[in-house]
Amino acid sequence: MINNYELQVRCIGLENNDIFPLENTGRGKDISPAFEFENLSPAAKTIAITLEDIKHPLFKNFTHWVIWNVPASKNIIGAIPHGKNVGTLNSAIQGIAYGWHKYAGPKPPKGKQHQYRFTIYVLDNVLSLSPNSTKRKFIKSAKNHILQKGTVIGQFE
Repeated sequence: MINNYELQVRCIGLENNDIFPLENTGRGKDISPAFEFENLSPAAKTIAITLEDIKHPLFKNFTHWVIWNVPASKNIIGAIPHGKNVGTLNSAIQGIAYGWHKYAGPKPPKGKQHQYRFTIYVLDNVLSLSPNSTKRKFIKSAKNHILQKGTVIGQFE
C-alpha cells in the first residue's frame, strides 16, 4: 500500500551510515533520538519506529525498539520516556523488544562494531495492538496500512 510520496527521514545527530551519538547508545544515556520528516503523506495518521541490530551474529535483525501509534507529524521528540503508553505522544505504545516498553540503544560487545537500522513506518490508521506485542506482530498488523517507509542506518562499537 506504499504511496508515491517518498519519505525523507532525518535522525537528529545521526547521519545515514555514520556513528551513533554516545547519548543514543547503551553506553551513554540510552535515550532515543529525535526525528524529522519531509514529504509526509497527507493521508498519514500515525508513525511507528523500529530499531534493529542488522549485523547481530546470532539473531538476524535483532529488535532493540518498537513503538507505534505516534501521531503523524513532521517531528518526533527525542528522549521518549519508558513505559507501555507514552502520554507525551498521545499514548503511543512501546512494545516488547530488547528494550521492554522502552528504547534500548546500540550496545554491542566491546571491540565489536554492529550496524543498526531505524525503520520509520507511516500508517493510515491507529493500530489496536497490545503493548506486549513484538515487532513481528506489529509488522503483521501494519502491513496493509503502510503508506511510506524510510530508514536511517548507523554504526556503533
